[in-house]
Amino acid sequence: MKPIFLFLIFASCFCRASEQERLSVDHLSCEYMVNPLGIDIPMPRLSWNISSAGRNEWQAAYEIIISDNLRDIGRMNGNMWQTGKVQSNQNIHVVYGGIKLHPFTKYFWRVRVYDKKNAVSDWSVSATFETAALDKADWQAKWIGDGSKQFEKDEDFYQKDPMPLFRRKLLIAKKIASARIYLSGLGYSELYVNGKKVGSSILDPGFTSYSKQVLYVTYDITQHLANQPMNTIGIMLGNGWYNALPLRLFGRFNIRNVQQTGRPCLIAQVLLIYTDGSRQTIATDDQWEAAPGPVIRNNVYLGEQYDARREKSFDTSVEWKKASLASGPDGLLTAQMQPPVRVTRIVKPISIIEAGKDTFVVDMGQNFAGVAKIKVQGKSGTTVSLRYGELVYPNGSLNWITTTAGHIKEIWKMNGGPGAPKTAWQKDDYTLKGQGVEVWNPRFTFHGFRYVEITGWPGRPALADIEGLRMNSDVDLQGNFSCSNEMFNRLHEKIQWTFLSNIFSIQSDCPAREKMGYGADIVATAGAYIHNYNMANFYKKTILDFANEQQPDGALTEIAPYTGIADRGYGGESGPLGWQLAFAYLQKQLYNYYDDTRIIASQYPVLQKQLEFLQAKAVNGLYTWDIGDHEALGLRAEGLTASSFYFHHAKLASEFAGILDKQEDSVTYARLANTIKDSIVSKYLTSPASQVNNFIQAALIFTLWYNISPEPKQTLDMLMKAFETKNWHLTTGIFSTMMMFDVLREHNLNDIAYKIANQRDFPGWGYMLDNGGTTLWESWAKPTSSSMNHPMFGSVDEWFYKSLLGINAAAPGFKKIVLKPQPAELEWAKGSYQSIYGLISSDWKKTTNSFQWKIEIPANTSAEVWIPSNEKDQIRESGKPISAAGDITFIRYDNGYAVFNTGSGTYAYEVNSDVQKR
Repeated sequence: MKPIFLFLIFASCFCRASEQERLSVDHLSCEYMVNPLGIDIPMPRLSWNISSAGRNEWQAAYEIIISDNLRDIGRMNGNMWQTGKVQSNQNIHVVYGGIKLHPFTKYFWRVRVYDKKNAVSDWSVSATFETAALDKADWQAKWIGDGSKQFEKDEDFYQKDPMPLFRRKLLIAKKIASARIYLSGLGYSELYVNGKKVGSSILDPGFTSYSKQVLYVTYDITQHLANQPMNTIGIMLGNGWYNALPLRLFGRFNIRNVQQTGRPCLIAQVLLIYTDGSRQTIATDDQWEAAPGPVIRNNVYLGEQYDARREKSFDTSVEWKKASLASGPDGLLTAQMQPPVRVTRIVKPISIIEAGKDTFVVDMGQNFAGVAKIKVQGKSGTTVSLRYGELVYPNGSLNWITTTAGHIKEIWKMNGGPGAPKTAWQKDDYTLKGQGVEVWNPRFTFHGFRYVEITGWPGRPALADIEGLRMNSDVDLQGNFSCSNEMFNRLHEKIQWTFLSNIFSIQSDCPAREKMGYGADIVATAGAYIHNYNMANFYKKTILDFANEQQPDGALTEIAPYTGIADRGYGGESGPLGWQLAFAYLQKQLYNYYDDTRIIASQYPVLQKQLEFLQAKAVNGLYTWDIGDHEALGLRAEGLTASSFYFHHAKLASEFAGILDKQEDSVTYARLANTIKDSIVSKYLTSPASQVNNFIQAALIFTLWYNISPEPKQTLDMLMKAFETKNWHLTTGIFSTMMMFDVLREHNLNDIAYKIANQRDFPGWGYMLDNGGTTLWESWAKPTSSSMNHPMFGSVDEWFYKSLLGINAAAPGFKKIVLKPQPAELEWAKGSYQSIYGLISSDWKKTTNSFQWKIEIPANTSAEVWIPSNEKDQIRESGKPISAAGDITFIRYDNGYAVFNTGSGTYAYEVNSDVQKR
């Protein structure tokens, strides 16, 4: 073979290899969203992922172009922003720095990156983001209503109250390039164009404190407009949370006393952009028309009544009258950026039994949140009733005891107020129009249930006549997990059902009885939620919900949006400290998982004001009461936990001040934190009355998790004895259960964590599963009246990712990763987490004398890899001795692990052990 030919073959192979290892850019996002349709951020942040078949790949520079038209972006011309080559490895949260953005405008952007050898990637495919209103003055629309007056007496709110329909006919004389509508219909709204529903979202907009903030939604209606001069926009409204009933939850709490409420109302703006470049805006005003609709009663707790005989076409002229201008809420109109609520799963029933005369009970086989959808045929005026519950009695009849709103039950003599039902169960009614097969589901409510009781059905319902619509905020799935322990796999699945049941624009405690955003539940489960789903924009909204509820004295409420519950707070409307913690704690989570500092900067004044309140209310520098470690079994170290939460606030304030380069503040808050810590040690850890010495598991865990124990080894030993005393079962509540897994992981005691998590009897997760739990319960014991769909104890799912898979962040956003699986008794585990930088995966299995582990590390990040091994073991990577791998650096042996530094890429490790020597 001639030398020149050999050279060409070599060169060809080299070029192909180089091509494979070139960087490529994908997963472009703007403010955590892919091609967002309506944002109101003047300087949005752009992010992207980098892919490469090679290892140890880094971005050395980037280049962004942004244009307001397709022609320029196609020519690689950024007429809005052209960064040129920027020497930086930043590929997340790059702040827009071009020409001032215009409202209601679509922008196109592309990016390319340079690697460490200065080789440039191809330009990415074009991504988009679209602005909505960027200023209050961008709104031409006015709030409108149907002119009906609000009820004056509480009992009147429970009568029939047909929800309004609105319409506007559009005369379109030119060809349309694009059409948008910006819509806030309170409480909830559905949009129709030419009689067809637009989009798949439901229960829009999300629940907020309406006196402070009102969300609006952007819809693309371009394809819905007909190629004809006349088109019709139609909107149906429901009460939602804005026109809540004066229902006294738990016999005491009336949301109408604490939130701004009003009659259903609407503000909307249609923007038509024609192919000739001209624009036309049609805004809500008194030229719109209104009419009563078929939803004759609706409430987020009690359900919906729908009379199909009252349906009307948006195109007909019967009963329509001019709409009235309305005052509307006071809150600032803000683009809705958290994921919308959608139907995310169809649940098929598994059985129907006849539980009595004209009474059928349907078992959906799974507890979840949503509504039932029916197909029914019968005479006009026939009413089919659906009642929901999580349980059935031994005779098969519906047991609604766990799902009544606010525990309002006649048998408990708990009064919901004038006009309220004696028992506030979840119930939907559908009245037939009598025209063939009718298909219906409620629009403006949601329930928590496994069983549906049907009465009034013409004939006998069949399994094919009913299905469940699982509904939740449609957050993107970011994680997956499975392992050799089948109970853990079942638990992981049931946690997903529980978590998704409790996100409906707010993260709730339960989807039936309360539906409220309790701060403690959020703190206990935020890490587990984030490992499973993209929660960035959802939790940004949650943080703003708490900020919107800050009281004049600086206190934060127990629940956000606030519903009046202030249990064991510190005066006024303040919540207990573990519940107030959600505001700062979520900011810390967004920083840890997404490297988001903008939310910390925007909310820093709120946190400062809250700290002033907490300092003013402390007694001798500490707190002595709180709800404490909610749902703990036995004694609770209430003063210790309350003071620890106070310490946590001060620590976060110091850290946030440092992140924002407010060094004086950081020192001040650090000094406060140290003072609190010293006082805790003096009062609770070294005094003769020390509660820790009583073997309260939660107290011991708190002192270790917060690193406030003066004798951590002794405290850890005491914790082991406390576990052993309970035969390795928990007495912990929602906070310390979450903390326990961190403590045991950090002390290399995952065998203990495994033993506890794997228990099958009471109390434990296995007990829930083996006793019929298809979602997690509110308490360790099987509920008799409390909720059977509560996320609080779902923190164990975070343990699956952090300890069993070993995926941990060593720098904000997982810019640096620690991969350290702690196998315990498992034979294998595999899963992944989609970080903001890209996919992190861990897939391992072990035998008697080997450990095999495949990992993936995203480009532009690095990792510290902990391989279970000792100095006598042989470690190979991709079949070769690890010492021969030039891109893997040995650091040390550490407590049963060989620790290495490595860059991005995929790796296959194998450890072979000499069993006789170990």
